[in-house]
Amino acid sequence: MSDDGSADPAVLRRLAGAAQGRSVVVVGGGIAGLVAAHECVKVGLTVTLLERGAHLGGVVRAAEVDGLLLDVGAESYATRGGVVRALIDDLGLADAVTTPRPGGAWVAGLPGGAAAPLPRGGVLGIPENPWAPDVRRIIGWNGAWRAYLDRLRPPLTIGHQHSLGTLVRSRMGARVLDRLVAPVTGGVYSARPDDIDVDLAAPGLNAALTRAGSLGGAVAELREGRTAAPGAAVEGLVGGMSRLVTALADRASELGAHLRTGVETTSIRRDDDGWIVVTADAETPEIRADAVIVSVDEPAARRLLAPVAPGLDAESGPAPVVEVVTLVVDSADLDPAPRGSGVLVVPGARAAKALTHSTAKWDWVAAAAGPARHVVRVSFGAQGEEPATAGLDDDAAAALALAEASALLGVALPATTLRGARRERYAQAQPAATIGRAAATSAARVAISAVPGLGAAGAWLSGTGLAQVVPDARAEADRIRSALLWRPETLGA
Repeated sequence: MSDDGSADPAVLRRLAGAAQGRSVVVVGGGIAGLVAAHECVKVGLTVTLLERGAHLGGVVRAAEVDGLLLDVGAESYATRGGVVRALIDDLGLADAVTTPRPGGAWVAGLPGGAAAPLPRGGVLGIPENPWAPDVRRIIGWNGAWRAYLDRLRPPLTIGHQHSLGTLVRSRMGARVLDRLVAPVTGGVYSARPDDIDVDLAAPGLNAALTRAGSLGGAVAELREGRTAAPGAAVEGLVGGMSRLVTALADRASELGAHLRTGVETTSIRRDDDGWIVVTADAETPEIRADAVIVSVDEPAARRLLAPVAPGLDAESGPAPVVEVVTLVVDSADLDPAPRGSGVLVVPGARAAKALTHSTAKWDWVAAAAGPARHVVRVSFGAQGEEPATAGLDDDAAAALALAEASALLGVALPATTLRGARRERYAQAQPAATIGRAAATSAARVAISAVPGLGAAGAWLSGTGLAQVVPDARAEADRIRSALLWRPETLGA
């Protein structure tokens, strides 16, 4: 740098020249891989992205169902941090940003098959006031009295509770845990409350409990000052989140990245000249690169990385497998959105774990569908259990999803109402908020970053959700490209 803070022109020329002479292979074409490829190619690096499947985007995917192009994977992103929104704006999609209708969610699977609106004003389903009518409607008088004992119990002042399930059960009882908290953690994390780390899922809750003296008081403290309207914490895109994939891929391609689908990476290895990426493609069985960023799911990533990253375990723990069945149905009875924007389910009460009423949630979906035509997404599968649809063919899975939708929405949906269905299967990353997960991912990062020119990105490291995946992939790409470019010979040292 010169005295006025500007960069030395000679250094800039050397950096530009170095970038043109350096190459990166990105393995995996989900959002993490696309972001990493974009971050590398935009500074002039030669980038090749290899995706095993036929399409880019990973869990962000679209499909046509009954003539409607719909999200059949991720349908929104969390607004926290503003990183995803900044990327969307940079890609020219700002005008497409939309927010969901403030319809609220319901919880189903209550005793007698009842359903009720999910109370507002809680944290992870933990109520601030167990006597509130919307809370008492779900947990009953006995549950409210048991939860009230939280106000009489002393807080834990030495250490704190790691398990969300243990904390809620001990403070407020089983009804709050089973009927309020478990449906939320199952729907959000596909995990049981007992396996959720309080400090990761609800930062500050343990400390607030010590200050407030009760769990309900701690919830009230965490919520104090929050004025966001329901649904304001997430945004989507008119036309679907797959527009982000298309725009990101187009931008990377325009900058010179080579994005290849249908190419499986079988192994990577290192020699004196850099990295060799071995593929199952007959035309390009090996690709040389100065650096490799692996952005596939955890089992595949560990298989590729473990042989070249000492100390990295090749095996991963079990991850939730989820199937989402998207239905298009004819039913004027659904026009009033009888169960809001969706339904969470008390674990074990039904075959489905959650439902999203997309035409009640998104104006653009409702407009595309038209009167009395509705889009409903039914989710199956959770931690430790196979989806109820796993052994069924597509027709049977659609029939089960329709039956579950009918029960969860409280509206008769006979087979004659079904106009189209699409089934998608996802192997989810283990939730970042589960106990011990942070230590496991931290150890993996240390092992990977210790190897020059080797990087990794994806939900298994960052946690699920675009708000976590995008900044993490960007940071990892920056680490790799900095190591390639900021060398003594480049700086003239």
